[in-house]
This record gives sequence, structure tokens and C-alpha cells, in this order.
Amino acid sequence: MKKIINKPENFVDETIEGILTAHSSHFKRPNNGKRSLVRAKAPIKEKVAIATGGGSGHLPIFLGYVGPGLADGAAIGGVFSSPPAQEMLTVTDAVDSGKGVLYLYGNYSGDIMNFDMAADMAADKGIEVKTTLVTDDVASSPPEEKEDRRGIAGLYYAYKLAGAKAEQGANLKEVKKVADKAVENTRSMGVALTPCTIPEAGEPTFEIAKNEMEIGMGIHGEPGIQTTGLKSADELADIMTHKVIEDLPFRRGDETSVLVNGLGATPPEELYILYRKVDEILDDQGIKIYKSFVGEYATSMEMKGASITLLRLDEELKNLLDRPYYSPFLPQTSRASK
Repeated sequence: MKKIINKPENFVDETIEGILTAHSSHFKRPNNGKRSLVRAKAPIKEKVAIATGGGSGHLPIFLGYVGPGLADGAAIGGVFSSPPAQEMLTVTDAVDSGKGVLYLYGNYSGDIMNFDMAADMAADKGIEVKTTLVTDDVASSPPEEKEDRRGIAGLYYAYKLAGAKAEQGANLKEVKKVADKAVENTRSMGVALTPCTIPEAGEPTFEIAKNEMEIGMGIHGEPGIQTTGLKSADELADIMTHKVIEDLPFRRGDETSVLVNGLGATPPEELYILYRKVDEILDDQGIKIYKSFVGEYATSMEMKGASITLLRLDEELKNLLDRPYYSPFLPQTSRASK
């Protein structure tokens, strides 16, 4: 195992310490918080708060999506492990302004159990909490069971759109409605070329031959839909993009936002090679790209691979997508409509 770390057991805590030190004007640790951070100005007066969380090892998810126009706080657990309910309650206390809190996170059983416990404890303290689960990974369950799907890079759009709505002064019901709408209109699919190594385990999370790739694999190493020989970028883009288009389904004349995401060890050049083919496919299908994002938005340690996410847009979602946001982890540029 080759990593730039100290003791493996300190990996998560020292990551948070580094983030808080590097970006002290943007983040703060909540009172009694251990593995969590919130916006430096939290709670934001007269604003519905958005709280999130999950396992570490996925930066910029989850800590990197805390900021204006995004989430207000995040709690994390160990690498690929859920945060404790008490830590999530600490974040909830720190971000609540009295307008309620939306829990927004990926659909994983451990997270659901602990977040639901935190919501119950928050209710006992008089804090109203609603929950939206992100379920964008089309490879993880068939369309008729889409509520069981995993949340992956589509989390970006859920944070961005719900965060924008909250910044406009919307109430909790309205913010949740936008978050749910974002989830309903977002689809993703990924491919993994290599495993990653959890520091405390010291061994790869799964095995894959040098001449193979796993199409549809989850960001924790969950099985995909096909183990296959290496394919070209155009072949991968064709497989994943058509699967996503057919699942929603997208139709000729739709407008979309495209996110091509790297999983932690994929050079940006390779992501742009993928993107050029996605653009070509969508043009052929009569689907117009309104905005595009290329980079690392949901990673899995040093896993090599990528995912493609499409968000179907209407006027409301376009307007919210255009609203400003800031996180030191996220690029601020995207391509406008052709």
C-alpha cells in the first residue's frame, strides 16, 4: 500500500483537520463535532438548512459540498462507513435556523438507519427534518425498483438544485420538492478499471484483471452489470450514455445537463475524451446540452474509472442550475448552451 498518510487509523480525522485548516474562512467544526464540519456562518438566518453525510473516501462528496448554494453541513464516518447518528444530530443542531433541515444523501442502508435515528432525535428537540435519498445509479436496480438504487455522482445535482432553492428563501416543503425532482430526473452509470485500498485494511477492495473493466460498478466496489475486456472510450461512452438515455427515458427535444465524473485516479484528458463522445451521442438523439461539468465530483479513493450522469431539465431546474454556489473543492466553470 502506497499512500501519503501517517497512521491509517488517523486517516479520516487528519483529513478533516487539514480541510478545516486550509479553508478556515469557509468551514468550521460544530460544537462537540468530531467528524463533521459546517459552513463558517452556520446557522444561516431564515434559511432552510441542508445536511448530508456518508462514508469518507469520496471527496468532494460529502464535505466538499458544504457551502453557499449547496449544503450547510456534513458528517462522515470511516472510509466507506456511515457516520454515527449522534454526529449527524450534532450537524443538525449546528445548521438549523428554525426553518427546518433537509437530510440529503445517497441511498445506502447504513446511512438510512443512522440518519433516521438522527431525525428522530432532532424531532425530540423540536427540529423538523425531512429526507431525500439520491438514487441515480441505473446499474444497481432495474427501473421498476428504482427506489432501491444507489446514489453516486448524481448527488451533485441534488445538492446544487436543492441548495439553490434554499438560498432563495423557500420553505422546507419546497426545498424537498426540488430535491425530489432532481433525483427523479437524474440518471448515472459508471465503469471501474482498478480497485482502491482502504487505509486501515491495507488491501484492495476487490480484484479485477489488468485486461478487464467492470461496467456499472458502485463507488464502494459493489458489483456492476458486466465484467468485460478493456473497451475504447467511445465504446464505453456509447454503452453508458445509451443506458442512461433509455432508463429515464430521455426523448428528442429534451434539454439536459451532463456530468462526466472521475473516480479518483482518472486523468482529466480521459474524461474529456469520454465527454466528446457523449456530446456526439446526445446530438444524434436530438437532446440539447444546456450545461456540462467535467471533473472529479464523486470519487472512490484512488479508483480509476469514470461515470456519466444526465439531468433532464425544465425551466425551473435550469434557473436553479444557473444560480451561484461556492465550495473550495468544486470548479466554478461549466459550458453554457450551444
